[in-house]
Amino acid sequence: MLESLLLAIHMIFSIGLIVLVLLHSAKGGGMSDMFGGGMGPMSQVPVMERNLDRLTVAVAILFGITTMWLTIIR
Repeated sequence: MLESLLLAIHMIFSIGLIVLVLLHSAKGGGMSDMFGGGMGPMSQVPVMERNLDRLTVAVAILFGITTMWLTIIR
């Protein structure tokens, strides 16, 4: 029961991590272009990119934790 629940959570984190990595900008594109990047110095793009970075790191850490838990349980 615990293993199935942990595996489901692990799958959610893995899909979320894939989506978050794909949202990142390559070399000047990505999320900043999607929401009107380059509109001026007062745009909120750097804040959105920084928050995307933080969210990606948090999901990656949670993915690593669930990976270790699954390894220990099995």
